[in-house]
Amino acid sequence: MKSTRSENKNTDNKTEKKSIVGGPIFVFLLIITILLNIFSWVIPGFSDAYSAKIFPIWVNTYGRFTSKFPFSVGEFMIIAGLIWLVMILFSKWIRRHTIRLLIIIALVMTLNCFVNYHTTPISDTYENSKLEDGTKREFTIAELTELRDEIVNICNQMSTEVPRNENGEFSYDEQEMKETAREAMSALGERFPKLSGYYVTPKQLVFSGFMSQQYMQGYFFPFSMEANYNDIMYITNKPFTMCHELAHTKSYIFEDEANFLAYLACINSDDIFFRYSGYLGVLNYVNNAFYANVSKEEYLSHVRISDLVKKDNVFLTEENWKKVEESSPLDTETVKKAADTFVDTTLKVNGVNDGKASYDRVVELMLLEYFIQTS
Repeated sequence: MKSTRSENKNTDNKTEKKSIVGGPIFVFLLIITILLNIFSWVIPGFSDAYSAKIFPIWVNTYGRFTSKFPFSVGEFMIIAGLIWLVMILFSKWIRRHTIRLLIIIALVMTLNCFVNYHTTPISDTYENSKLEDGTKREFTIAELTELRDEIVNICNQMSTEVPRNENGEFSYDEQEMKETAREAMSALGERFPKLSGYYVTPKQLVFSGFMSQQYMQGYFFPFSMEANYNDIMYITNKPFTMCHELAHTKSYIFEDEANFLAYLACINSDDIFFRYSGYLGVLNYVNNAFYANVSKEEYLSHVRISDLVKKDNVFLTEENWKKVEESSPLDTETVKKAADTFVDTTLKVNGVNDGKASYDRVVELMLLEYFIQTS
């Protein structure tokens, strides 16, 4: 009897250890995950080939599947993840399977996100974007000024042309907006082949108030292959944001590139509201870059942003900000700092050395487009 009990105990221990480690299949998945990340870092061209040939498979299968749900699957995955973390304290089964879950998450994030951080930057595809010694072409203050004034003039003009109701407000059916965003991005497929093919459907987030406290307009959820947007932000942000997040679902994971592609998609749309949103989406980046590189006197001597554009170029209306603040138990400043730290750290871990500041690099791409592509 003692011998039998001992054998059962050993068997239980082996089973528990096997479960904790994950078993042969999960060990194999972990090895694949590690190798994919190593290859993307050290093998030139690996990530480009992956993003062009393999990544679209996940969009056309998994992304197509999650698009069938009218809500953000990824948002509820996050909630499920938080519940899982709490249950670790109470459930032995949950504890034993946590490593397995983490391996699956790591693999999905690698396949849908991490590898794409090592693709060739869009800026390198421009002819004459680099000097003979291989260094990047530097643009002058005069060139930045010309671009900035052009964008401001267009915004000022379009603000008086875009349709409004009798109260000066915008009205746009969001289902139609989602489809227009998909069409606008798809139209760039001739120039950027990876933008061809099937597009997921942009989805509004249930917890848009919490998103607003992070000052986030949208989120790409790699683990659900979804393009999500903040539903309570001001409507002028939505077309640009939808296109930005859709760019991520086409393997363009860098924030500056997603901004740039959203800008191109919107300004080349037949829809005037999309064009206006596209210019507004980059206005602050270009204007801030100009302001940082000239004196205050020089800045004030150039074309000013009209009051109507300033009114349209807001993140949230005062009314919606008030609702967000009143309904949330969390302090907005605390949430924003935590979100900034998370985003900055995530970007740097994936080789984006300037972290969250990389969003601003869209100005460089716009300068390349304005002075090289169109010359």
